[in-house]
Amino acid sequence: MINKGLSKVGAFFLYVFSLIPLPVLYLFADLIFFLLYHVLKYRRKVVQENLRNSFPNKSIEELHQIEKTFFNYFADLLVETIKMLSVSATFLKKRYTVTNEEIVAKYEQEGRSYLIAVGHYGNWEWNTIVTPLMIKAKPLIIYKPLNNDVFNEVFKKAREKSGTEMIRMKLALREIIKRKKELTATVFASDQTPAHGDAQDNIMFLNQLTPVFTGLEKIAKSTNYPVVFCDMRRVKRGYYSCDYKIVCENPSETVELEITKKHVELLENRINAEPAFWLWSHRRWKHKPNLNNE
Repeated sequence: MINKGLSKVGAFFLYVFSLIPLPVLYLFADLIFFLLYHVLKYRRKVVQENLRNSFPNKSIEELHQIEKTFFNYFADLLVETIKMLSVSATFLKKRYTVTNEEIVAKYEQEGRSYLIAVGHYGNWEWNTIVTPLMIKAKPLIIYKPLNNDVFNEVFKKAREKSGTEMIRMKLALREIIKRKKELTATVFASDQTPAHGDAQDNIMFLNQLTPVFTGLEKIAKSTNYPVVFCDMRRVKRGYYSCDYKIVCENPSETVELEITKKHVELLENRINAEPAFWLWSHRRWKHKPNLNNE
């Protein structure tokens, strides 16, 4: 009860903080960057190791610049995520644009539901709020709940404010099948670390043999829903774009891992083009590949 009460107090103060205008929040982000990078040195060793292993051909100076740019972006991402607790979807739509939307519009005109792969790149949180304003299909976001029930409910409510529906990962297939007569767009994180028991396999990603979640591919094949990738970019501070790219139009005709390799490759291409804006602080390679999956 005490922990729940403290969590509610914390959630209240986060909401109050979110009411501050975004330009002022970016001043706080500058302070957060200084604290994380210079004082607390938050996960700097994790970031440095991930960068070294992912880009063995880059110089120390190049890796250092990517690391520093990442922490600047990460501080911005923190305040932008808090801001979504109170901001309107219309406000975010001015800062988040979509191109190639005719790809998904075609599926919608044909009455076909589809799957969207996104990475932890740019601002994937704003994507959950803006997407319902950009497409006709009902967006279903597959997610893993936060450990803290209070904060999980707070951020779930924020993400669903414009029509998105959050679906727990373990219920994904059941919910998709239940809604097969509806027009839906189901969003999966393409770089999610698979937990024990999750559908997974090993592929090369950023120069490393990496366990990857294959649930999206399995669902795509069982439903034959087309798969697209949201190629997200950080245009400038506080502005993002998503360029839809086709991964597969007829999943039932693909060979094993074809879909997974394709959407992971598209994410890798984006990271290679602008490496600083991926979530390098995540311990993505903490689990060694299970070679039995080979």
